[in-house]
Amino acid sequence: MSAEAPPAEETLSSPRPARGSLPRRLAGRPELGAVVGAVAVFVFFSVVADAFLQWSSFSTVLYASSTIGIMAVPVALLMIGGEFDLSTGVLVTSSALISSMFSYQMTANVWVGAGVSLLATLAIGFFNGYLLVRTNLPSFIITLGTFLILQGCNLGFTKLISDTVSTKSISDMEGFPSAHKVFASQLTIGDVEVQITVLWWFALIALATWILLRTRAGNWIFAVGGAKEAARAVGVPVERTKIGLYLGVALAAWISGQHLLFNYDVVQSGEGVGNELLYIIAAVIGGCLLTGGYGSAVGAAVGAFIFGMTNKGIVYAQWGADWFKFFLGAMLLLATLLNWWVRKRAEESK
Repeated sequence: MSAEAPPAEETLSSPRPARGSLPRRLAGRPELGAVVGAVAVFVFFSVVADAFLQWSSFSTVLYASSTIGIMAVPVALLMIGGEFDLSTGVLVTSSALISSMFSYQMTANVWVGAGVSLLATLAIGFFNGYLLVRTNLPSFIITLGTFLILQGCNLGFTKLISDTVSTKSISDMEGFPSAHKVFASQLTIGDVEVQITVLWWFALIALATWILLRTRAGNWIFAVGGAKEAARAVGVPVERTKIGLYLGVALAAWISGQHLLFNYDVVQSGEGVGNELLYIIAAVIGGCLLTGGYGSAVGAAVGAFIFGMTNKGIVYAQWGADWFKFFLGAMLLLATLLNWWVRKRAEESK
């Protein structure tokens, strides 16, 4: 009779912080490169843009960071699990469109539309994950197909229902004030107005970090990203883990989509294209490897913060918007090289 396989936690190692001296533990953190980059970007724009250090400017930076960070955090978990999702940008827009058009066409409370949108968005996430585990096709191909399908549906259904490329206004419908309060309101902290998306972002960072570092599911995510077949051999539910990661991405897309709708009231059907790359860039800057099995939610959040500082810092410095892509590309390369160097040194010191 064969012996029962030991638990995955006892067999598979994960890149969680090793015990030891504080400097060694910090050097082994995947987000170290992103933190160094964030400090450099902050100091740079503090010098070249006087308005950058004002509290109102910091609030604007946090808002810009949160609109990327809400998606970058679950995308980072998905990348740690060894997969990609190229449909995230248009999925955010799809979520907003479904909420708006269902509420408008059915003359229903906007919360009903939001509920229908949640179910539809989760169904799309489940579809991506289920198709991945059933076919073993690359997630790049599957989610690229989903991206094109959603992009076509967003434009086609919006034109069919609204006769334009944007939705009708729902600001006068029942439930809009309360939904706006949940997804798009501003909070006053001291003398500073802070968008509620910042709180959503912080909550997702805390939840994702807890999952990765304090739960069995976190072990599974690292395991399936680092060595899928070895993980399956010791009893890790690989299929469930990957589907769950796609559902997490879909949930964040729904939150982002509701903010998009209730912040602007109407939604343009062509929005969101290209944003999927920003989410992936934020995760990579934050220390996630394209090969999976390594990274952190905090790192992705720092990557999104770098995006926010760069995006708004260029405005406060009164430079042309064309410089934004230059800085984003430079930060991507520098952070990736620094993360590579940190991992190499950490592995050599073991």
